[in-house]
Amino acid sequence: MDKRVVPVGLSNRHVHLSSEHIEVLFGKGHTLEVMKDLSQPNQYAAEERVELVGPKGSLMARILGPARKFTQVEISNSDSFVLGVKAPVRDSGDLEGSPGLILKGPAGEVTIEKGVIVAARHIHMHTDDARKFDLKDKSRVDVKVSGQRGLIFSNVLVRVNEEYALDFHIDLDEANAAGLKNGDLVQVL
Repeated sequence: MDKRVVPVGLSNRHVHLSSEHIEVLFGKGHTLEVMKDLSQPNQYAAEERVELVGPKGSLMARILGPARKFTQVEISNSDSFVLGVKAPVRDSGDLEGSPGLILKGPAGEVTIEKGVIVAARHIHMHTDDARKFDLKDKSRVDVKVSGQRGLIFSNVLVRVNEEYALDFHIDLDEANAAGLKNGDLVQVL
């Protein structure tokens, strides 16, 4: 591989909650408790989890902090079948026309009308990395996975920001198909 190598960060089902929804689900004044820091600066997996309830079934999902402006649920295609929702593959924040579901916490529940997506595969990239890779924010690239289950992921969104750490985010369905785990290296073509 050449210098355009990126570490893999697997993304399991999770929920980004607004402050309002945190209080409904966990109680007034509740703040999320950090379980562990994530690969992106100032992002963390919280101790708290919620139940996702769809028309066919339910699943537990970890909350990622800190609180966001809006609630977004990120699941895999496999999770879609269990829940009975048709979640579209979308870039984070692109929620128009996406399905909703019920979120249940220990203090209450919230019904969201939209916000359930399968997150499009993407690369977080610091501006220095973007210069090195000769890429810009919102570029689309192909990513090569080597090895026994090698393949090429097409149409990978590049997200550039001064605060990002270099990381290729894919969900568990895609990682399993390619035989990838956290920290493996892939090549940007």
